[in-house]
Amino acid sequence: MGNARRFKDIVNANFNAMLDKAEDPEKMVNLMMREMDDNLVTLKKSCSDKVAERVMLTREIEVLTEKIAQWKERAELAVAKGKDELAKEAIQARQRCEDDKAFREKDYEHIGRILEETKGQIAIVEKKLEEVQQKYRLLIQRGIHAAEKKRVGQVMDRVSGTDVLTRFDQLENRIERMEAEAEISGKAKTGSFDREFVDLEQEARVDEELAALKKAAAKPAK
Repeated sequence: MGNARRFKDIVNANFNAMLDKAEDPEKMVNLMMREMDDNLVTLKKSCSDKVAERVMLTREIEVLTEKIAQWKERAELAVAKGKDELAKEAIQARQRCEDDKAFREKDYEHIGRILEETKGQIAIVEKKLEEVQQKYRLLIQRGIHAAEKKRVGQVMDRVSGTDVLTRFDQLENRIERMEAEAEISGKAKTGSFDREFVDLEQEARVDEELAALKKAAAKPAK
């Protein structure tokens, strides 16, 4: 019964809480399965012992049954021969055998109930162990992912606890300003370059018009 209670405590334990306290989730699952295996070994050993006890009791009951029949025949024989005292001793011996047989039969029934209960406990443990084995890899992966997530959270906590992100934003703003200044400078240079050509073109038109006027003035009047 103590082993069954121990198993029940393990099965009903909050496994997530166990993982939280475990540095190695895989080791924790292996430990749980090992304890369940140990319980199975203990329960099966108890079951085997009870089976052996029942076999022994069966043989003792069979022997007592034979003795009861034997003492009954002897008592009848003594009565037939007129030996009442001897018949009484045979009857008493038969009664003692009957009492012993009744005691062993009760013990046999009691052990049978214990045996059935133990078999039921074995079935429960085996089923739970099978479930744990089936979920073994899933539980391991969940534990690993939880540990990784926890580590990432710790890193983020350390980062958020400094001005790294603030300085990064400042650097980004500075680069954006530099890009804007470069763009403005480029446009200004292009504008100045274009203006020189506009001035040249304007000067060329003025020179062209001046030449035309001089040509016209140089013609003789008719």
